[in-house]
Amino acid sequence: MILPAATAGGRAGVLPKDFFGIVPQTLLTEKDVQYMSAGHIGAIRVPVQWFSVQPTAKGGYEWAGLDQAVEIAARANLTVLPFLYGTPGWLAHDPTKMPIDSGRARKAWVAFVKAAVKRYGPGGEFWAEHAPAVAGINYVPAISKPLPIRTWQVWNEANFFYFAYPVSPPRYARLLKLTHGAIKGVDPGAKVVLSGLFGDPDERGKRGMAAADFLKALYRTPGIKADFDAVALHPYAFHVDVLEELVEGVREVVLENHDPGAGLYITEMGWGSQNDPNQVAFEQGIQGQARELRGAYRYLIDNRSSLNLKGTYWYSWKDVPGTACNFCDSVGLFRAGKGFKPKPAWHALVGLSGGRARP
Repeated sequence: MILPAATAGGRAGVLPKDFFGIVPQTLLTEKDVQYMSAGHIGAIRVPVQWFSVQPTAKGGYEWAGLDQAVEIAARANLTVLPFLYGTPGWLAHDPTKMPIDSGRARKAWVAFVKAAVKRYGPGGEFWAEHAPAVAGINYVPAISKPLPIRTWQVWNEANFFYFAYPVSPPRYARLLKLTHGAIKGVDPGAKVVLSGLFGDPDERGKRGMAAADFLKALYRTPGIKADFDAVALHPYAFHVDVLEELVEGVREVVLENHDPGAGLYITEMGWGSQNDPNQVAFEQGIQGQARELRGAYRYLIDNRSSLNLKGTYWYSWKDVPGTACNFCDSVGLFRAGKGFKPKPAWHALVGLSGGRARP
């Protein structure tokens, strides 16, 4: 399916159904996905945290949380982009340590990845359990139209210590090769997306590396281009002009490495609506959030072809007070709470997507 969308000059553009995506901070409700569908949101990005799915070495896999997200998305015709992340405590003291340093860790990671693809990929266990003919027997909601997951993202912000320590392109390359083989071994037609790279972390060395530099180093790994289909970026920035520089810098690295067919996903971007940019650079005030959103999407839509841009994901859906992240309490398109109190940013996004503000 394709959708019309207004671009910078107000002309009609043609965008894939899942071009506009959301990274929710909490589990979605039926009302959430109704609003998303009305607004022409076509995708959600969700974490698949290995340490939660397999908390013990011999306890098997616990898919209940992810089942809920996939089920509600499928019934709303939303594409799911999962990112696989987080080494469990029985293998590492910290989830940020990639599972590549022992045969046991590598074997366990590959088994986890294969299990996820077998469950949610084409013909997967999840879809079989929710088929209308047997859903009642399994005491689960029926899903009449399966939407198997065909695109998988490997880790999160591998260039930033908050999610990967030590930051190391060679280490990530090893993980990527393992993961690519595991995914393709189950679903040869699946797509593999790189970790969303934080645009320009303040930290350096083992704690951080600019996205373009990390990608350059990753490309130096022999044969690595065969292990992914698309690059991903998290271009958090003070203003849109910096976002543009980050995006174009990453695309330039792709072209310099003679890989023009590699797609690009913006798997997180966002600004907060609190008015405190001097303390938190990504907070621009209630009107500033809408202004930056509008500018970012207009740039990305207008340059979609040259960037080979496949999809965009706004972080996040609703405000969530009290999070550890210093701007995540105001990045939502709606205010916190069970109701739906839209901010100007939601109306700005709907104006670009061609959707409606309410179901």
